[in-house]
Amino acid sequence: MADIAKFIEEIKGMTVVELNELVKALEEEFGVSAAAPVAVAAAPAAGAAAPAEEEKTEFNVKLKEIGAKKIEVIKAVREFTSLGLAEAKKLVEDLGMIKEGVNKEEAEKIVARMKEAGAVAVME
Repeated sequence: MADIAKFIEEIKGMTVVELNELVKALEEEFGVSAAAPVAVAAAPAAGAAAPAEEEKTEFNVKLKEIGAKKIEVIKAVREFTSLGLAEAKKLVEDLGMIKEGVNKEEAEKIVARMKEAGAVAVME
């Protein structure tokens, strides 16, 4: 059996684009889907207390608009990712996900930097 820890370290070093390609290749190779199954829950009974909404601790930052300064936006994206120039350009042109699973402080920092570069990014 392959060294699992080594494999995990390799995955940690991958970019979002590379991870996406890996998932697609695995889905194709094994004939499976990485999409989470959707469970249908029954509506709560009348008078039942709704559970307190948990505060979100992880955010995804997605690019919504590029603006007029495309090159500045690409440079800003590269500040927060390990993407090369071509990958960052593609992410910007595709209005892709800049960063996933980051804390609120970092997500706000990324959104502010994108705004400074002339782009619009949102925390999800």
